[in-house]
Amino acid sequence: MKTSSAAVAVPLLDLAAQYRPLRDEILHAMTRVADSQRFILGPEVDGLERELADMLQVAHAVGVSSGTDAIVAVLMALGIGPGDEVITPTHSFIATASSVSRVGATPVFVDIDPVTFNLDPAAVERAVTPRTRAIMPVHLFGLPAELNPLLATARRIGATLIEDAAQAIGATYHGRPVGSIGDVGCFSFFPTKNLGAFGEAGLVTTNDAALARELRLVRDHGAESKYVHARVGGNFRIDAIQAAVLRVKRPHLAAWSEARRRNADRYRTLFDEFGLDRRVETPVETPGCHHIYNQFVIGADDRDQLRAHLTASQIGTEIYYPVPFHRQACFGEPSRGAGPWPAADRAAARSLALPIYGELTEAQQRHVAASLAGFYAAR
Repeated sequence: MKTSSAAVAVPLLDLAAQYRPLRDEILHAMTRVADSQRFILGPEVDGLERELADMLQVAHAVGVSSGTDAIVAVLMALGIGPGDEVITPTHSFIATASSVSRVGATPVFVDIDPVTFNLDPAAVERAVTPRTRAIMPVHLFGLPAELNPLLATARRIGATLIEDAAQAIGATYHGRPVGSIGDVGCFSFFPTKNLGAFGEAGLVTTNDAALARELRLVRDHGAESKYVHARVGGNFRIDAIQAAVLRVKRPHLAAWSEARRRNADRYRTLFDEFGLDRRVETPVETPGCHHIYNQFVIGADDRDQLRAHLTASQIGTEIYYPVPFHRQACFGEPSRGAGPWPAADRAAARSLALPIYGELTEAQQRHVAASLAGFYAAR
């Protein structure tokens, strides 16, 4: 077994490698916005919304200021607030749950599937109460959640299914794009996403015309016209310059995601070659689900020591997410009856994200595999 490789630096993400071939086109788009002096909403945002609605196969796409604000705007548009409960996984980025708290509702934390890390439909069933207004699965790391049973539960109890698709643009569930299957979808264009802006930006998708109208009101202070406000909203508008950048990058999304998929397959081949298939757990691809690998997250014993070893080998890593919601001080006591959360606790203790961006080279991935093998060979 080969356990060494030439020293090769492997950052967790290399945004510059993606930017270089698009530099001139992106700068031209940004200049177009500067020359127009149309910075808030306007034609760039309209164009992006049309293009993304078509790509995601939805009737309405509403650009907003971030993935977090996408969730907040949806909850506000639905009138969810004090006295209401929203079921969420306990293992996700903080915005999934904190957005619920921000509107005065109660996030109800349930456990994840131990293999997919996505919301466990059986745990959701156990967490339903008469106050459940919404169920919010997260397509974690780019793998679609099991939506069919969650949709069935939502329909049975009259709740809204909100897809947190912040990490999963371009992923599909049984042939349909995520964000088009539930009642509403929420996306993030944070720079680290497969489709990333040059700052904060997000999107909400829906096939419900009335909900889309409410979302457009909510994102712009509830204004029907200038200084005339139909409801209380917020400032959740997407910047035109971010929309222009995203319009340049969007046509490349499918190729970038396929490159990530190829890199995921290469990791699996290399892990087999180095005997790592017996030492680490790799991400799964469930039947009918098209994974776009926003992150490639392994499960490993001695995770923290392994991470220190990889850092010493000039390999970037990250832990998503070390503290589940049910252990976060900001939420206090979680809703009664939603636990226990053994799968989430195990994921928090063992998960480690490896570099997976599309421009990653075979030499870099071999260095990652060799470094992993070297760590376990020494134990």
